[in-house]
Amino acid sequence: MKAFTLTLSAAAGLVAAAIIPATRAADKVDFQRDVKPIMESVCLNCHTAEKHKGDLLLDTRAHALKGGKDKGPSIVPGQPDKSPFYTLTILAADHDDLMPPTGKGGPLTKKQTDTLRAWIEQGAAWPDGLTLKVVQPKQKESTATADEGAAETALVAGIHAQVAANLKEKSEADMKGYKTTIPGTSVSFEMVPIKGGEFTMGSPDSEKGRKKDEGPQHKVAVSPFWMGKCEVTWNEFELWMFAEEQKAAGEKSASEKLVDAVSRPTKPYVDMTFGMGHDGYPAISMTQHAASKYCQWLSAKTGQFYRLPTEAEWEYACRACTTSAYSFGNDASKAGDYAWFEKNSNNASQKVGQKKPNPWGLHDMHGNVWEWALDQLTTDFYGKSPAKDPWAPSTKPYPQTIRGGAWTDDAGALRSAARRGSTLEWKAQDPQLPKSIWYHTDALFVGFRIVRPLAVPPPEEMFKYWNNGVEKD
Repeated sequence: MKAFTLTLSAAAGLVAAAIIPATRAADKVDFQRDVKPIMESVCLNCHTAEKHKGDLLLDTRAHALKGGKDKGPSIVPGQPDKSPFYTLTILAADHDDLMPPTGKGGPLTKKQTDTLRAWIEQGAAWPDGLTLKVVQPKQKESTATADEGAAETALVAGIHAQVAANLKEKSEADMKGYKTTIPGTSVSFEMVPIKGGEFTMGSPDSEKGRKKDEGPQHKVAVSPFWMGKCEVTWNEFELWMFAEEQKAAGEKSASEKLVDAVSRPTKPYVDMTFGMGHDGYPAISMTQHAASKYCQWLSAKTGQFYRLPTEAEWEYACRACTTSAYSFGNDASKAGDYAWFEKNSNNASQKVGQKKPNPWGLHDMHGNVWEWALDQLTTDFYGKSPAKDPWAPSTKPYPQTIRGGAWTDDAGALRSAARRGSTLEWKAQDPQLPKSIWYHTDALFVGFRIVRPLAVPPPEEMFKYWNNGVEKD
């Protein structure tokens, strides 16, 4: 896959080179018109007197030619290939030294880097006495317009009304396990009741394989909920992922209109199973946003409220009243009885529900695929966690939390307290600009399972569970 992508990129580069006029390099670059806007909107965010990363100032020509402390000149007039000011802008998007860094204005477009190269090649002219100042780029027009926001709010309110009307369980005593067939299909899934309770979240310092972000340990109370017996499969996920056929005739019911109004993903440009299996296999490589939207669609479809679990809910369900490293004890040699991981997975995910369940009847909580949680991955939230039903809502695109380990991992990553966060690199093979909000083309080890809280939240809270607002990179 990667080799194919690189081949396409190389070919595209050759074609581009062939169609660029030979005279373009000789075009005169005007500093104020062509270079100044790039530097003021991007470069000066990190290289001014107020914030001079690497002791490099780029506000005047003298400062730019001088370069950073002990780093030599940043710009060598006439020699772009010896000018870090240019050479660092053409590194790969995931390179640690890319300037500006990905997500902070970089990578620059080819037109911008060509402009900088030509400017330096032509002597790096800069009008005398001209000092640059930070200019914030114009904000791109939001794709979520006021009308779209109002429509989503109305949609959530409609789903909430449907869920409230269908609610039968009034207390924890009413909670039973159940199997549901998704309306209009032959696809079903099972939910396991999880009674509310208190547990110690995180791992002790003495636990083998423990990482720093698994602490400090803290007491957490969790309200009752149901959790999917297994991870969501392709059979379930693709019902939402691929648009259903429209009714040939007749008016749609109110429920059908709600279902149709839920956002769906764009069509993927590759087989998202990546050859690992479809029927009965866990759906993989979706973003946290996509998993949440599936939950919204399923809620509209079934009349029950579904969402992703919080980290606290996930770990509480995984531990199932145990305090050991795994729900089956501390002996990692037993992992093969409960989990698909690097030693037994045959280098691929496997059908759900084949391994032994944990004490509460949940399969694949250890291994097979990592599972999305609702939380932003943070290193300090545990230390200030609320005592009941904690949740760390997302404030930025990365990192979002996944739990449970996968077919790619050693046994240490399968521990009940183990955590991991998403990264931009999970979209490395995605050729789209901007990158898709629906797919992580390089995260073949990520899936999810659903929960259904006993208490139905108000519409505004439902909205937050399904729309965290940071899905765009």
